[in-house]
Amino acid sequence: MDNRLCFLLTVMTLTTMAGAARAADNDAIISNAMSAAPEAVGKNATIMSFDDQGQMITLREGTNNFTCIPDDPTTPSNDPMCVDDNGMAWLNAFVSKTAPPEGKVGFGYMLQGETAASNVDPFAAPPADGKWSEAGPHVMIFNAKGAMVGYPRPDEDPDMTQPFIMWKDTPYEHLMIPVSGK
Repeated sequence: MDNRLCFLLTVMTLTTMAGAARAADNDAIISNAMSAAPEAVGKNATIMSFDDQGQMITLREGTNNFTCIPDDPTTPSNDPMCVDDNGMAWLNAFVSKTAPPEGKVGFGYMLQGETAASNVDPFAAPPADGKWSEAGPHVMIFNAKGAMVGYPRPDEDPDMTQPFIMWKDTPYEHLMIPVSGK
């Protein structure tokens, strides 16, 4: 067989295999992201992830107003998240360390639970002692400061069996409401 033809067939085979691997990886990422929400929400949600440069990319366009994001690999647990449009605006403000948009109450699911470095400091470094704060399955209400009066505002060790305010007295405080798993 001609060396050029052999080389071309090898490149085509490797390209096809790489594309199949990426598709399988994307399928796993999409499945993980969808697991953050009830099936009826996740199956119709936009799915976003991060590329190699840490930029958000859309893996699948959705038909409802929810966006699901897969597990955060920088934490020790499986913690995908699914938020509505207002929750996504809040999340974008959090990531960019800017003020959340006024007048936009958001909603989010984390039905796989989560681990956080701190319940008080939204930008805390991973705990040096390895003791992360673990929350079971929950839903969140974002950007509703005036409506959260009367809910517990604990420090680092909240009672994870009842609603509480996470990251109290910061622009990113939000109500955490425990729910049963799927």
